[in-house]
Amino acid sequence: MRNILTIADRELAVYFATPVATVFIVIFLILQGTLTFNLGNFFERDQADLSPFFTFIPWVFLLLIPAITMRLWAEERRQGTIELLLTLPITQWQAVLGKYLAAWLFCGIALALTFPFILTVNYLGRPDNGVIASGYVGSLLIAGAFLSVGAAMSAATRNQVIAFVLSVAICFLFTVASYSLVADFLSRNTPILAEVARRIAVLDRFQDFTRGLVSARDIIYFATFIGFWLFVNTVLVEQRKAD
Repeated sequence: MRNILTIADRELAVYFATPVATVFIVIFLILQGTLTFNLGNFFERDQADLSPFFTFIPWVFLLLIPAITMRLWAEERRQGTIELLLTLPITQWQAVLGKYLAAWLFCGIALALTFPFILTVNYLGRPDNGVIASGYVGSLLIAGAFLSVGAAMSAATRNQVIAFVLSVAICFLFTVASYSLVADFLSRNTPILAEVARRIAVLDRFQDFTRGLVSARDIIYFATFIGFWLFVNTVLVEQRKAD
């Protein structure tokens, strides 16, 4: 565990030593504020909740999280420092988990900086703060899910742009898998795939959290999702570290 935390601390320091942290956080807060108050009609709805805020979270993460993860392993391979990293007295899964935890913690910091939304909605009315807390847990989990995909795609190529595009594409598929348009199309052509798409859809699980429904099934789903992509990440690092 000490090795994992050491790597996570190193990676987190790298984020804040470069403009990446500032740019990501500023863009994230601006996008969330604009979408929540303008497109989400936060004030016009006249309801004391953060539904508009949580509605746009997956889509903002879909665009921004791959921008964080695209450099995790692709940059290490491009600069040839991956061999140096893996010659340290650590295992590959410790390196993978350490980098992942740093990115996840960074996203958690960005989410924590949205606390003015909570203060605003509590000033304007009497919201169910339990539902808001559940929504934040779901937001952190969906961020973790997208991060795991992005980290695996970064390990698959040394080109950061390709890693970004692949991450966005895969996360988009998991996000829209439960949309009625997709479900209806699959039901008409391949009913089996329609059922699979419904079960693997990320958005439905996230929406349960935004409604205040925290179930073991959804937590197990996210844990399995993240675990699978971290396993893929570890396998890809093993296969490509000598490239």
